[in-house]
Amino acid sequence: MPERKKVLLRLDPAVHDALARWAGQELRSTNAQIEFLLRRALDDAGRMPKEAGDIPRRGRPRKEGPGSPDSDG
Repeated sequence: MPERKKVLLRLDPAVHDALARWAGQELRSTNAQIEFLLRRALDDAGRMPKEAGDIPRRGRPRKEGPGSPDSDG
């Protein structure tokens, strides 16, 4: 996987706080929420590059077993 780009982003504190709250509600980091929203905007505008990879999955792996979304039971 290619190295991810690092950028400095300056935000209004109220915008950052709103993004952080939204990210927390969706169990994402603020950084992941910003990337999610940017990708959605690019896709909606028809500007998502074909070579863009998927958002990397981080955190704890999903449990597999009865009642989990990936299980048959």
